[in-house]
Amino acid sequence: MATCSLHGEDSPYFAGWEEYRNNPYDVKLNPSGVIQMGLAENTLSFGVMEDWLIKHPEATITSEQSLGLFKDLALYQDYHGLSDYRKAMASFMEAMRGNRVKFDPDRIVNAAGSTAANEVLMFCLADPGDVFLVPSPYYPGFDRDLRWRTGVEIEPIHCYSSNNFQITKSAVESAFKRAKDQKKQVKGILITNPCNPLGTISSADTLKMLLAFANKKKIHLVCDEIYSGSVFSSPEFHSIAEIVAQENYSPDNVHIVYSLSKDMGLPGFRVGTIYSYNDTVVMAARRMSSFTMISTKTQHLLSTMLSDPEFVNYYIAENKKRLEERHRLIVSGFEQAGIKQLEGNAGLFCWVNMSHLLPSNDIEGELKLWKGILYKAKLNISPGSSFKCMEPGWFRVCFSEMTISTMKVALERLQRFVKQNKVMTH
Repeated sequence: MATCSLHGEDSPYFAGWEEYRNNPYDVKLNPSGVIQMGLAENTLSFGVMEDWLIKHPEATITSEQSLGLFKDLALYQDYHGLSDYRKAMASFMEAMRGNRVKFDPDRIVNAAGSTAANEVLMFCLADPGDVFLVPSPYYPGFDRDLRWRTGVEIEPIHCYSSNNFQITKSAVESAFKRAKDQKKQVKGILITNPCNPLGTISSADTLKMLLAFANKKKIHLVCDEIYSGSVFSSPEFHSIAEIVAQENYSPDNVHIVYSLSKDMGLPGFRVGTIYSYNDTVVMAARRMSSFTMISTKTQHLLSTMLSDPEFVNYYIAENKKRLEERHRLIVSGFEQAGIKQLEGNAGLFCWVNMSHLLPSNDIEGELKLWKGILYKAKLNISPGSSFKCMEPGWFRVCFSEMTISTMKVALERLQRFVKQNKVMTH
């Protein structure tokens, strides 16, 4: 298990990261290095959090105001997590969804990031060899998170550009039938909403269709909503929690994954959340969370921060504003290079169409173009095939980790590459 290929480290998605690590761009020290555009990391609003921390030293256990907490937090804690933290997380999740839903803190299960949260859910909901249906293109890390240690298999729900990669009922039914034809037990559907890599949201009608299908087939519906606070323009985001509250269905088969890695840009804190409407899943996931706990120091800091409504409201609004501005800049730059993209309104990335630059209309042609962009233009973007996209030529490009000046350099490099590539193909 430890040495098998299911971890996915040989994917171009991770290979691009390695090339960046070996030769990172620096405007002064390494101006010809690789610019990272393949990592969905949000550094745009760090200043907002840093300003808050300066004003609230009590949030850390190293300040004089909070030294009394040191012993309490340093000793063993209940693996349920700190009560104040779970209340703060429930409240923050509500705020991120426009306060249109309510979350019960007693249903919050802590995990060390969404990676651990998704894996714990797979252990709870499926046995080795069972299948989860996942719309493609999907996040490459799911091959690791959902499959590697659990033995669960993924059957893609194929989505296409002809309808802007929307999930259709016929595509869901086809994926279900393919799994059944292979004598596989389908245990559920897992979606990301907003979607990674598309940067789009699932409509309320789509969510209702998926919920109805899951209930009809008596399977689970897992909604990974880690980008729910990164929706920066219309249409409005709808959480599956809203649909559950509206529809006449038992929510026992519905589970939500959340994290602070994307909306707050804190992947290093390893803060993930499972929210399940199923009592048995909550109990089982909480037991398993003892292998993937969040440090009490982190819980204390975040419970203090997220319990400040003035900070939360300002952060949400400011972060969306900055994401929208950065998204507009990168879309404009791609359009100047003659590259179109799927119209998106969420996430930390764009889903762009470079099929007109392919040397051949297949995966081999896509990977050849990707290598040219990585090794010649020195830009790490992620090829669609690593997201299990059925159509060659689509790429995910992240925009929230770099400064505006670095983005300008990246777009200049891309525009030069496109011009040179057009000359070569003609």
